[in-house]
Amino acid sequence: MGRVSKPRNPLIRYIWLSIATAIATLLIKMAAAAMTNSVGLWSDALESTVNLIAAVFALWALKVSVRPPDHDHDFGHGKAEYLSAAGEGMMILIAAASIIYNAVLRFLHPGTLDNLSWGLVLSLSASLLNLATGWYLIRVGKRTRSATLQADGRHLLTDVVTSAGVLVAILLVMFTGWTILDPIIAVLVGLNITWTGAHIVRQSFVGLLDAALPPNDVAKVKAALEETANKAGAEMTDLRTRESGRQRFLYVILEVPGTWTVRHSHDVADQIEDAAAKVLAGAETFVHIEPK
Repeated sequence: MGRVSKPRNPLIRYIWLSIATAIATLLIKMAAAAMTNSVGLWSDALESTVNLIAAVFALWALKVSVRPPDHDHDFGHGKAEYLSAAGEGMMILIAAASIIYNAVLRFLHPGTLDNLSWGLVLSLSASLLNLATGWYLIRVGKRTRSATLQADGRHLLTDVVTSAGVLVAILLVMFTGWTILDPIIAVLVGLNITWTGAHIVRQSFVGLLDAALPPNDVAKVKAALEETANKAGAEMTDLRTRESGRQRFLYVILEVPGTWTVRHSHDVADQIEDAAAKVLAGAETFVHIEPK
């Protein structure tokens, strides 16, 4: 017997890119934080640590989501991507809370900042790396309808926002000498990424609750199916949709004349499935036949 190969998700290579970026930026930011003793840069390094953990979680999700249906999961494992996105959102919230906590400690126990110029250069280079990778992951995620890639990309862009706030703080401290600006900027950045994390978690929960397809997709497929049914002499009376990660499902109720044979009704159902596939490639369509 031949060896059955395990299914592979072509999106996994993008997560390896995210992991490599997270490792590189983490090392750069830790060096910058150690040089400057800036609470903002230490918080920024913490955000990159979360990025790395989240990317590993996303790698697991993409490997699981590609598994075919089995006796315990008749509709596949696509929702693993929503779990990954929810996990990333929660990690963003934890990082935000830690950033704000450390900023408050710096308010209570002020410290001196050193080597700000080097810290500025290192932080800027890490931000540019995250910006490029995050933008690329979101672009690929939208094209492939991957909740995991989009969440991971937004996570990296959130890190860019964090770094931008820290860079502003460092510049202001360099020109004014007001070290109090360091923890103030850290608090503001922490509040901003709290909103981003909450948004990602909310979107993930919507997906886990079997959300319908986007209205534009529903309108397109509904028009195509109604046209196909009418040409065949049948009538589509109901259309329900749901998505599970990158998987999409359509449930159609088709009324046919009671005089039709089972064979003819089945042929029309096949036409409905073909019409749906032309509008939503890869979607799985279930057609229920009812006599008029």
